[in-house]
Amino acid sequence: MFVAAMVTHPLAVYGITLYHSDMEKLNRAYALEHNLIPAGDAYPVRVLQFGEGNFLRAFIDWFIDVMNEKTTFGGNVLFVQPTPHGTVARQAEQDFLWTLLLRGIQNGTTYDERRIISCVKGAIDPYSNWAGFLESARNPTIRFIFSNTTEAGIVYVPTENPGSAGPAPLSFPAKLVFWLYERYKHFAGAADCGCVIIPCELIESNGRHLKKAVQKHAADWNLDAAFRAWLDSACVFINTLVDRVVSGYPKEEASAICARLGYDDALLDVGEYFHLFVLEADKKYASELPFDKAGINAIWTNDVKPYRERKVRILNGAHTSVSLIGYLAGKETVREYTRDPALGAFLRRCVYDELAPTVPLPPAECKAFADAVIERFTNPFVRHQCLSIALNSVSKYKVRVLPSLIELTAKAGAPPPGLTFALAALVVFYRVRAVKDGSYFGRTADGREYAIPDAAPVLAQFEEYWRNNGAPGNEPALARAVLANTAFWGEDLNALPGLTAGLAAGLASIAQNGIGGALERL
Repeated sequence: MFVAAMVTHPLAVYGITLYHSDMEKLNRAYALEHNLIPAGDAYPVRVLQFGEGNFLRAFIDWFIDVMNEKTTFGGNVLFVQPTPHGTVARQAEQDFLWTLLLRGIQNGTTYDERRIISCVKGAIDPYSNWAGFLESARNPTIRFIFSNTTEAGIVYVPTENPGSAGPAPLSFPAKLVFWLYERYKHFAGAADCGCVIIPCELIESNGRHLKKAVQKHAADWNLDAAFRAWLDSACVFINTLVDRVVSGYPKEEASAICARLGYDDALLDVGEYFHLFVLEADKKYASELPFDKAGINAIWTNDVKPYRERKVRILNGAHTSVSLIGYLAGKETVREYTRDPALGAFLRRCVYDELAPTVPLPPAECKAFADAVIERFTNPFVRHQCLSIALNSVSKYKVRVLPSLIELTAKAGAPPPGLTFALAALVVFYRVRAVKDGSYFGRTADGREYAIPDAAPVLAQFEEYWRNNGAPGNEPALARAVLANTAFWGEDLNALPGLTAGLAAGLASIAQNGIGGALERL
């Protein structure tokens, strides 16, 4: 077994001050000598991975590593550095080994797993080795291509054909299409040499967008019509949804963690144990990627949209609904407000009574996901700051919360009280108290000043609303003005029955009783 799990230990075990500069460096020789990784795994490279960052190393590479141990998958990974300033050279110093720590709450118990990931067998920097990048396309064992090049990576950018001499284009889709073209030519268009392409970027319909960009490059470069047909028939681009919080290198705890491990690891990666991978594709691919047999929480479906809605409405919607309230109430982190009796009760009310019921999936599935969300919010290893979640809350409320509010209002003829109160707290949080050097500042009831994290035009609009309608008793006018802003919400929300009065009542209650007192009265 190459994984260790420990439970119910105090977080403080990671907080002691120790130094590890004299320890041996983690590398393949050290790991084999100390029986930390499997000996003699001569698996072929079956996975090409665009991206070597923290998320993929804690998500896809963990999947591959676990499948190698627990199933007959038997495949290793080749990294492709997606930008000219990547980390593959630094990772090569440790022979592409790193320790992954998965920490959190699972079924009510503190969970801590550590695992040395050993499935990566090399990397290519296409900017310095374009020929090596193309050579990898001729590898007959590569079947799967994963990527995480950030949301900006799956974008079509007009690019010149790099040809066999290079240089490598900056665009990820441009690199990918030329790699696929090289593969097509080398194997003479053989159907069984096509690839399953699985992007993990956090954009809706990521596989469809990537395929569209690839096809556009192929057309721009006037590549063979037969190649473009091969892209359609022999290659599949899968839409996905990924979910796991990965905090990356634990800078403040690294010395203590390495002392505990007994070796120096400069590539430590930390994430939560919870994970979800939803793939919109024919289930026949599940036999090639046996996630289920490895105990990985993967769902093969013909429609990823309901699962995306579940995540956005329950997980992200809960963050947006409660984090501003938590901050105004003096709580700095998600864990703090989740553990607070009044705020925690409000969170659960929003999640179970108002957000989960609007997700188009079976109630039992939504309940299980909601339970997991609450556990994730109590994770003692993650300090998720309320103020960081507050970034661009107006647009987040529109996408994450408003659809549930509109749906419930239509069903009941009145707005849901929790989500309406969350909107009132948003309006209060956005009350501009000062403008300094182009930044807008709010102030909590106890006098704490904070920079309101949103675009200047949004904040200027709120400053005007509060300046014109901020006097006691003017809450109905303030509510009407905010709800009428179609640039914020996409429609005039005053048309929703009861919402204007509900928002005004929430604003008045917060003004009269403070955020805590208003919650009690709610």
